[in-house]
Amino acid sequence: MSETAVARPSMGTFERYLTLWVALCIVVGIALGQALPGVFHALGEATVAQVNLPVALLVWLMIVPMLLKIDLGALGQVRDHWRGIAATVGVNWLVKPFSMALLGWIFIAHLFRPLLPVDQIDGYIAGLILLAAAPCTAMVFVWSNLVDGEPHFTLSQVALNDMIMVVAFAPIVALLLGLSSITVPWDTLVLSVVLYIVVPVIVAQLWRRALLARGTLARTLRALAPLSLSALLLTLVLLFGLQGEQIIRQPVVIALLAVPIIIQVYFNAGLAYWVNRRLGVEWCVAGPSALIGASNFFELAVAAAIALFGFQSGAALATVVGVLVEVPVMLSVVHIVRRSRGWYERGAERLSRRPAA
Repeated sequence: MSETAVARPSMGTFERYLTLWVALCIVVGIALGQALPGVFHALGEATVAQVNLPVALLVWLMIVPMLLKIDLGALGQVRDHWRGIAATVGVNWLVKPFSMALLGWIFIAHLFRPLLPVDQIDGYIAGLILLAAAPCTAMVFVWSNLVDGEPHFTLSQVALNDMIMVVAFAPIVALLLGLSSITVPWDTLVLSVVLYIVVPVIVAQLWRRALLARGTLARTLRALAPLSLSALLLTLVLLFGLQGEQIIRQPVVIALLAVPIIIQVYFNAGLAYWVNRRLGVEWCVAGPSALIGASNFFELAVAAAIALFGFQSGAALATVVGVLVEVPVMLSVVHIVRRSRGWYERGAERLSRRPAA
């Protein structure tokens, strides 16, 4: 393989047991948050425009090694993946926010209503909507990497979602919350995009050019391979150290709020995967498409919930539950996508050969 080729990593022993490491990091994070509250409060207050800087640093460590593998000169290839992009955009913006609003109405407003604090029900639904209205920006690079996804498609799809988010997030949230106007933390959104996409891409491409000039790109990529997942695990320790108090105090509420979130992840991932298969899209594009279609930009959702409803609101708690379930559930989706590759490719190949009507 040449130095300019994009690597296709396989799932090693560490990745196969990632669900176990995630569970351990959640427990460790909550325990450390209780044992060292002052340390975690200081880390939690290290923010700019409500973007937590320690989390931003860890996100950098997650995605820069992956971005090093990408040759931006090959981004023109994405025109070959227009069907995958159309499927992802459709699920992210035409289905996911509205399906979450429906699930919130069914489960939180009706089925679970007797088990929840009545004065917080509207806030819980608002938090769920905020969670679903913003597609994930950073973590999808991890999920795409774990399913050997086409990296140029992933980068382009995330960049496109970010552009759409700037103009569509507020109107969709306002529509679904039934508000005449809504204050969105635009500084949080813009700074998050800069921190999680623009700056890492620039840094990675400058570093890549230097490594290519020295002929050490492949060796550097091998050395950095464990860094992304290690940063993910440290991020979980930090997040659950910061939010552990609420999780311990309200376990039943947490479990009930998790139900619609989990259902919408599987529903939207399955829908995107199925649409891609029906369109005859390659598996290496359909995998990240399904994962991007299902995952959430929880950093923005948490910041927006706090800005709109306050730290102690039901909306803020609902977005924290999204953080709690995001990684384990998305890892299960990664497992399903990998295990179903043979089924997917047989069906996609058959449908792609079908003559047009």
